Amino acid sequence: MVSQLHVKIGPQFYSYSAGAIDLIPELLPQHGAKRVLVIHGTKSWAKAQPYLAALFEAPDLTVTTEAYHGECSFAEGERLAAIVRERQADFILGAGGGKLCDLTLYTAHLTGLPFGLVPTLASNCAPWTPLAVMYKDNGLAEGKTVHIRRQAAFVLMDPALILDSPVNYFIAGIADTLAKWYESELILEEPENRTEPMISMARHAALMCKDQLLKEAPTAVADMRAGQATPAFRHITEIVVAIAGTVGGFGDKYARNTLAHAIHDALSAYVPELHRFLHGEKVAYGIFLQLACEQRWSTIDALIPFYQQFHLPMSLTQMGVWPLAPATLTQVCELANSFSKVHLLPFPVSAASIQAAMETLERYISHNRLVQPVSTAKM
Repeated sequence: MVSQLHVKIGPQFYSYSAGAIDLIPELLPQHGAKRVLVIHGTKSWAKAQPYLAALFEAPDLTVTTEAYHGECSFAEGERLAAIVRERQADFILGAGGGKLCDLTLYTAHLTGLPFGLVPTLASNCAPWTPLAVMYKDNGLAEGKTVHIRRQAAFVLMDPALILDSPVNYFIAGIADTLAKWYESELILEEPENRTEPMISMARHAALMCKDQLLKEAPTAVADMRAGQATPAFRHITEIVVAIAGTVGGFGDKYARNTLAHAIHDALSAYVPELHRFLHGEKVAYGIFLQLACEQRWSTIDALIPFYQQFHLPMSLTQMGVWPLAPATLTQVCELANSFSKVHLLPFPVSAASIQAAMETLERYISHNRLVQPVSTAKM
């Protein structure tokens, strides 16, 4: 029986088109905004700033900017909240990647202000989802997620801005989105869940993520490399950012994330050597780990060519950290097992079963001679 389903579908307004970001001055008065604080990154800001010309030129708005320190942490949120109060801002705008979007959401939560987002990457569904994944200031995961019961006033994307972002972030976003189906499939297929309207919507969105990615992602990545905002590129971009976000928006905890993200968080908390890998790259490994827990080796076999095409990691050996020290392995498995959503899966999960699946997966990938190291975005 489904209980306490909290449906948070998406931003109040969304547009993905050339010139969409120019709409900001028209949208802000609807939220009573006169003093806007723009939170931004570094490299992404150099590319995003020209798209915000209409905002900075608006005569009836006071706009100030603040660079964030690189992590979505509790301390950074408090620092930015203090700046919001000091400058008497009444609206927060975030321009950047996933962590920046999460941090903007968290800062808005601390200050009670409305906020908008201008994503500069298609690397995950952070702009769409009402949650912030928290990290320590040193980049290690907190193992905590802040869930908020409101969402962005608007999310505005321009294909040219997304096209100008690093391809490896887009590939990582594809991997993160692929997890939407494999993490929730068994839960959404449960008979009692298939009759629930909102969860059925989540299932359709998750299935779209999987089907469209396997079909169009290779073309979309090739088009991005060629600098062409083709229909395939635009479709996959929207699936990574928007459709992926509606999976958890409709399905809440029944379709938010399970083992693939739990192992990501646990590894990110205890294995600092993996910090050089992007979120979606670690989630890609997590998909295989979850499938190993489910004993679905034929599904792993079917996905291997897709992973190889995009150089996604299939094992910790490929990522250069296996074997883990026994104490670290225990910590990782215990933390992954501690996330409640993992236990929504329709089979017993324990720290011991997670560890057994990790060990079996390493042997399986090695046996198939798929142990070439994978490159990373942050090396």
